Amino acid sequence: MKPVERELVDKLKRLRLGRVLDTLPERLVLAEKQGLSYEDFLLLLLSDEVSRRDSAAVENRVRDAGLDASMQLERWDKSSKVTYDRRLLAQLMSLRFLEKHEHIVVLGPVGVGKTFIANALGHNACRHGYSVRFVRADEMLRTLRQSRLDNSRNAVMASLVCVDLLILDDFALESMTKEESRDVYQLFLERTGHGSMIVTSNRDTAEWIAMFDDVLLAQSAVDRFKNTAYDLVIEGESYRPKLKPQLPPDAPEPEAARQKPPRPPRRRRA
Repeated sequence: MKPVERELVDKLKRLRLGRVLDTLPERLVLAEKQGLSYEDFLLLLLSDEVSRRDSAAVENRVRDAGLDASMQLERWDKSSKVTYDRRLLAQLMSLRFLEKHEHIVVLGPVGVGKTFIANALGHNACRHGYSVRFVRADEMLRTLRQSRLDNSRNAVMASLVCVDLLILDDFALESMTKEESRDVYQLFLERTGHGSMIVTSNRDTAEWIAMFDDVLLAQSAVDRFKNTAYDLVIEGESYRPKLKPQLPPDAPEPEAARQKPPRPPRRRRA
C-alpha cells in the first residue's frame, strides 16, 4: 500500500468513515470511466455512506422493536382468502396516524393475519425513523407484574409509553386482575394524545370492558382508546397455512431416494 493510500485509510477511520473503503475501488473505476468531477466523486462516496448508515439504523430499530423479519407487507400473500379494507390499509401505511397520535385496532378471528399486518405497519414505521415496540399482551402484563417485585415498574411503564408506536398483540384474550386492569388503564391513558398504538384482538372493543376487573376503569380506558382509533377488520380463512414452511420445488432428492434398492437374492430350487 502506498503511503498516501495508508494515510487515506487512517483518516477515513479516524472520521468513522472506514466503511467507505468497501466501495472505494469500484467508485474510483466508475469516476474514471465517467470522468466525474471531484465534487461529484465526493458526493458519490458520501451518498454510499449515508445509505449504509440509514440501512443500519433501520435494522437497529427493527431489532429493538422485536418485530418479525418475515412479516413485511411485501411478503403478504395477496392470494390469501381474507378480506379487509384495502383503502384503509393503504392510508395507514402512509403513517399519518403516527403524526396525529392516533391508534389502530386490527380485529378478526384466529389466524387471519392480524399479527402479520401489525408487524408490517411496524416495519414501515421503522423505515421512516419512528421508534417501535412490539409485545404480546400477556408478556407485557407478566413483565409489569414481575416489575413490582424489584421496584422497576415505573421504568417498565416508561419504556412502553416513550416509543412512537406500541404494538400490543392478542389483547383481551383473558380476563385481567385488578393490578393488570390498572396497568392497562394507565398505559392507555398516558399514550392517548402522546403516542400511537396498534392493538390486535379477537374481540371487538365493546367486548374489552368485560375483560377488566374494574368496570369504571375499563369504560374510561376503552372509550379514550377507541374514539381515536381506526378499525381494520380482517375476515376469511386462516392465513397461517401461508406461513407454513414449504420444501422448495427445486430441492434435490436425497441420495438414498435416488438409488434403487438392491434386488433380493433369487432362491434356488430344491
